[in-house]
Amino acid sequence: MSQKINRRSFIKTSAAVGASSLVGYSLLSKMVYAKGKVDISVVTGEDYFKNTMKAIEQLGGMKKFVPKNSKVALLPNVQRNNPGVFTKPEIVRAVIQMCKKAGAKEISCLSWLGEQNWENTGLAKVIDEEKARLILVGREESNFKPIPIPDGIALHEASIMAEFFDFDVFINMPITKDHSGNKFTGTLKNLMGLNSPTNDRTFHKPNWKTDPNDITFLDQCIADLNTIIKPHLCIVDATEFIITNGPFGPGELIKPQKVIAGMDRVAIDAYCCALWGLKAEDITTITTAFKHGLGEIDLSKVRIKEVNV
Repeated sequence: MSQKINRRSFIKTSAAVGASSLVGYSLLSKMVYAKGKVDISVVTGEDYFKNTMKAIEQLGGMKKFVPKNSKVALLPNVQRNNPGVFTKPEIVRAVIQMCKKAGAKEISCLSWLGEQNWENTGLAKVIDEEKARLILVGREESNFKPIPIPDGIALHEASIMAEFFDFDVFINMPITKDHSGNKFTGTLKNLMGLNSPTNDRTFHKPNWKTDPNDITFLDQCIADLNTIIKPHLCIVDATEFIITNGPFGPGELIKPQKVIAGMDRVAIDAYCCALWGLKAEDITTITTAFKHGLGEIDLSKVRIKEVNV
């Protein structure tokens, strides 16, 4: 069984895996499609449950990430229930079922957001039906652990929910979408869901939606936070998402009908932003995370397997 998530495991690690783009047609010639080992798995189809199952299968199966008798923490996005702003229940259901089949002894969703968020998005129902746990952490600072960020440039200390340290495996499950400040949210930004809401406020300077310097500060804080937390696996909902008025919506929707899975947050986010015509080099969260050595931004260096189901 893997060791528990602990402070010593919160160290910066470089990854050489990544992602690519399908809808960003200018990038097609730069893709490296996998023939053997798969770094990033992309599955397109109308059945999002099947997409998720297939995406993990192409990476080698959930047993590759979830040891028998391990405790698994999931982090879906449940900020609002507007279309295209929260992780789909079908995707969460598939992940829970795969974790159980792999032999996990406990699967829990963690959040400091209220129960209403989980009920309104339909995720509470899925968690209950699948006999998983929903752990709602109170917002009091006593429920969070201060964690230093040795390589932080803008953020030098995080405040991570204490419950998180009881788990062996962490699966990051964001939805990719628009953001009112830094334009794009994905795997990197989703980790703010583990950080205390009080500490999150330090990420936001007064004009974080309009002032370029304040937006850059927010981006840098997100990248800094990611230097101390490394998910064992990322599963991204890119089935339908907003490209305006994020992160809460409602906004303009596009429907690529994709589920994307892999380990490299930088490359996955580079792939996802290209789905709606954005360039990774223009998204400061991605470029700063790349400078921290958290993953590969060059999509031509990635082994991708894309299928339709």
